[in-house]
Amino acid sequence: MYRQDFGRYCSPLRHLACFHNLNRLNIIRLKLRGEMRTSTMRFRTILVAGIVFGLAACAAEVIPTAPAPPSSSLLGTLLNGTLLRCNALPYSSSTAVIGAGGGTLQVGPHRLVVPAGALPGDVSITGEVISGTVNSVRFSPDGLQFGTQAVLTMSYANCPLAGLLPLKKVAYTDEGLSILSVLRSIDNLGSREVTARLDHFSRYAVSY
Repeated sequence: MYRQDFGRYCSPLRHLACFHNLNRLNIIRLKLRGEMRTSTMRFRTILVAGIVFGLAACAAEVIPTAPAPPSSSLLGTLLNGTLLRCNALPYSSSTAVIGAGGGTLQVGPHRLVVPAGALPGDVSITGEVISGTVNSVRFSPDGLQFGTQAVLTMSYANCPLAGLLPLKKVAYTDEGLSILSVLRSIDNLGSREVTARLDHFSRYAVSY
């Protein structure tokens, strides 16, 4: 190649000058090749460094931790529910004698249905609507057991915020209105009533 270049660009009278110029061209070519090799090596070095840096960043990424468990007070609220706040109902009391054939007791806006066979004989049953900011009803004789579950339906039509809250449920409470357990309930949003089955008599209230 160099001989062809030499013969192409140089006449016989100017061999020495042309040879000198061709040497300079060869030197420039070698420099360019060296610079290209150097640039390629630099690019490879930068590329490798970028990959290493990226892997290190991924390894150092903070793994999110699981959220802290809810406090015991919050768990209590979630498991036991919250009593629904309502406009106070007036105190009222109703009594009925219900026997083996079953019967119904209406207590203010609430009602208790005792199915046939739930009681072995006649029992005088009293229900009381306890006036306050919670819809609550007390039944006696306290602790009366049913052979077949009775059905209690409680109204919450006097509770203005009920429609904004989760499904309502019937809660079994003590006399201080602390929730002891929440019963499996059916919330009838249309009639604004909630229904649950009872095994025994105690005090009950509307919760959510």
